Amino acid sequence: MHISDSSTPMILVGIVVSVIAGLFAVLVFILRWNAGQKHQRQSAAASESASLLQTAKAAAKKTSVQSGKSRTTVKKTQLQRHHPLDLNTLKGHSDFLTGICFTANGRGLATACGDQVVRVFKLDNASSKSFKFLRLNMPGGNSPTAVAFGEGASQLVIATQDISGASLLMYGAPGGKVVAEAKENGKLPVPEVKWEKHQVHNKKSIVTLVAATASYGSGDGSIIVASCSEGTDIKLWSAANGNCIGTVDTNQLKNTMATLSPDGRFLAAAAFTADVKVWEIVYGKDGSVREVVKVMQLSGHKSAVTWLCFTWDSERMITASKDGSIRIWNINVRYHLDEDPKCLRVLPIPLRDIKGLAAHYDRLAISPDNKILAVTHVSTLQWLKLESGEVLDTAENAHDGEITCIAWAPEPVPTDKGRTVILATGGVDKKVKLWYPPSL
Repeated sequence: MHISDSSTPMILVGIVVSVIAGLFAVLVFILRWNAGQKHQRQSAAASESASLLQTAKAAAKKTSVQSGKSRTTVKKTQLQRHHPLDLNTLKGHSDFLTGICFTANGRGLATACGDQVVRVFKLDNASSKSFKFLRLNMPGGNSPTAVAFGEGASQLVIATQDISGASLLMYGAPGGKVVAEAKENGKLPVPEVKWEKHQVHNKKSIVTLVAATASYGSGDGSIIVASCSEGTDIKLWSAANGNCIGTVDTNQLKNTMATLSPDGRFLAAAAFTADVKVWEIVYGKDGSVREVVKVMQLSGHKSAVTWLCFTWDSERMITASKDGSIRIWNINVRYHLDEDPKCLRVLPIPLRDIKGLAAHYDRLAISPDNKILAVTHVSTLQWLKLESGEVLDTAENAHDGEITCIAWAPEPVPTDKGRTVILATGGVDKKVKLWYPPSL
């Protein structure tokens, strides 16, 4: 067969077109195949993501359950740590506590706080969830350091401190006009300052402030107040008018604290040494204070006395020392016939420090029935049986930090468990806590 030269180009064109068409078909196939593979990969990825999401949700649910269990465990632990004698906490303080004091019937509690406010709480029921309280703002620049009730619950003597030194202020019920105006406006009358004394111990601060009824001998039954400075002097004041009725000097390097016997007969001080000096407050025929004379010295401790208190019958004293012991003294002796006070018992301090050595007690307070001695060491609170020194109970970390003040209510107060005598403590943690007494 013969092919002419004129048909050759047409044949070549056909071949080229066929080749191009073939290449195009191959290219389309490749593109479709790649698209299919991509879709498969996306589907697999989506499936894997869904699987991971389900796994994550399951893990989150499991973690949530575990977290809930953990929170429940923490709450159970916190409840387990709640001390059985912990009765209540008085809230509202915004700084550390410097002093607390009960009224004579135990139904009122005054607190001094570093936020420059004195609060008087009404304890209708010590188990209540909230308490009514009266707020007394101190004059500018003055911080209250201690409180003591005067004649009844309507008089409150407050020790304050500023850059010029220590002051004493007595707040009392306002006059009739103020009361009438307050009632007209539907408000409670705010107590007013009845008397004030400034720089009562020069520029020294007041470390303790206590009050007692002058009921011994020919005492007229008025309230006397003792202010103990951080120096060496201690002063007695009439709560009614603010007159200074006596001054003594411990003649030591510095005072730790001082207190009065409940009947207003004795004044005792713990200072820099191991000995405790005791003075008698002598009353005249008219019932007023005639003089204050040193009558006794309690000797026997081997190191400095850190705190002391009288029993409520004013016949015994309890002293705690850095020598690791507590001593109970009979001071109902005929000292005018040279009869010395007798040490009735020496009790070892049962509390130990981290080195296993006997710790010293910072503060003491005896219950009104003279059976339970409440003691503190930094943040630990203990209750001891006075007669034997047996530890009745211990509350470690009773406060979040140092316990700064401690006091028993003189009379039983209402609680959800009935009327009972309670203990109050204040600390650097801005809290005042109320405690049930332990069982004997």
